[in-house]
Amino acid sequence: MMRTTSLSERLRAAVQRGRLVDTAVKLVAVPSRTGVVGAAAGRLAELLVYEGFAVERPAGGYPVAPAVAVRLQGAGRGRTLQLNGHLDTVHLPFVPPEVRDNRITGSGSADMKAGIAAAVEALRVLRDTGTLAGGSVLLTAHDLHETPWGDGRQLNRLIAEGYVGDAVLLPEYLNDRLPVIGRGGLTWKVSIRRNGPPVHEVLRPADEPSVIAAGAELVARLQRLDRKLAARTDPLAGTESLFIGQIHSGEIFNQYPQECRLEGTRRWLPGTRREDVESEFRGLLDEVARATGTTITAELCLMRDAFLLKQDDPFVGVFQDAYEATAGRRLPVGAKPFCDDGNSFWALAGVPAVTHGPNAGGAHPLAEWVSIDDLERVALLYALTAACYCPGEEGESDG
Repeated sequence: MMRTTSLSERLRAAVQRGRLVDTAVKLVAVPSRTGVVGAAAGRLAELLVYEGFAVERPAGGYPVAPAVAVRLQGAGRGRTLQLNGHLDTVHLPFVPPEVRDNRITGSGSADMKAGIAAAVEALRVLRDTGTLAGGSVLLTAHDLHETPWGDGRQLNRLIAEGYVGDAVLLPEYLNDRLPVIGRGGLTWKVSIRRNGPPVHEVLRPADEPSVIAAGAELVARLQRLDRKLAARTDPLAGTESLFIGQIHSGEIFNQYPQECRLEGTRRWLPGTRREDVESEFRGLLDEVARATGTTITAELCLMRDAFLLKQDDPFVGVFQDAYEATAGRRLPVGAKPFCDDGNSFWALAGVPAVTHGPNAGGAHPLAEWVSIDDLERVALLYALTAACYCPGEEGESDG
């Protein structure tokens, strides 16, 4: 721990606030809604090339906006720490960047371009100080993260193609706990239809079912399923759930509508298989369709599978030591409230992933912001974690 504290001070002196802010602002300045990240990925690649890094542009199955990958190699063999972030933002009007006092604002500043800038600064710090004794650091940035516009498939392909380390850090805006468990989740859209066209309610056919009544029946059954799922619980992550967020039908008050639409989410704990979740949900829809004489179709979009981080993994200890050296305390363990790319790394590659980013707010609304002071802290924490983790035991690689 004494060595970690001493190394922390050396790395802290190498973090350059102006350079970090400039990188974040340049990334935020390029609009990058999910599915159209090409220009922002190109900007990141240009910044890294200017810094002298060898940049790879793997397509990850999405050549419209190839991902960005950079490797910083240490002096010897050792483990690889991956710093991973998404460049895409939700589909809201673009807000340009602004720096005021201790904040950067603008689209994607909180979620998560400023966090990616902190990861870039960590790479620079490790390069400038020569403190990466062994192993390597892999930086990856990609598109198709935000649902429902993206489904994570670009990152999934990158993982399958070997763009994955022995452990991963993700700068999502969560830093008050060490998340060791998280629920998986999917979004669902359901359409309930009858055969005939929309008509005035006084002319409604007697032999055709009411899609609104069928929707009410479906809501009742989904609520019963939600109560049943509540029995599956974890002391940190809470319960499994079935949530209904929207219901729509008809165009005016006295129309006999042809369609009723519902939307919501389904979340589950580690140990529950996504395939079983989908089968259960579709089976319930089939039951309601038969009971109501309607046709019911569903669109299911996976956010991410469930997540679990083993607390005895060596990476957890290294990260906690680094955090304590920079913050003076260790993080309490807790649950991850949202789905992020760490879920994919664990589900697809069995890789330990720690979500920890800067103090930030406004993610998904228009008024995003991130603390510059905390960006500096995250850059230092990432560099220190890499310097301590990458050599592995006695400088040997675990893989």
